[in-house]
Amino acid sequence: MARSFVVQQHQATTLHYDFRLEVGGVLRSWAVPKGPSMDPAEKRLAVEVEDHSLAHGSFEGRAGKGGVIIWDRGSYEPLDDEGIEAALAQGKASFRLAGEKLRGAFTLVRTRGNEKKPQWLLIKRRDDEAGENADWPESVVSGKTLEELL
Repeated sequence: MARSFVVQQHQATTLHYDFRLEVGGVLRSWAVPKGPSMDPAEKRLAVEVEDHSLAHGSFEGRAGKGGVIIWDRGSYEPLDDEGIEAALAQGKASFRLAGEKLRGAFTLVRTRGNEKKPQWLLIKRRDDEAGENADWPESVVSGKTLEELL
């Protein structure tokens, strides 16, 4: 069963990307400082943050002194037999993204889990979709860059 994912580029105190997977009726969320990568050699830090409502995944606009654009969105399929919820609880979840920018298999691996905000790595798996990162600064919804929005 396909579920939704969204990546929101977020200018707050610092610029980062919010990677969100629909899990159990909410968006499980990770802040990815450098953004997702299509290069399997680039393991990206992903700090787990609070869950968000599914409606939050469609937000694009100004927020406080910063703003948010929908950098990518689409659906995903879990690749783990036990399901995405169990895989995340165990600290390693693999899934196939079908987004407008991000495509193919990815894995989230928890590296530290005892803190208030567990740290993970977001890793692109080697497949036919893997490759170099493209310059994709614009929203998949409005076509605006974050700078244009602000």
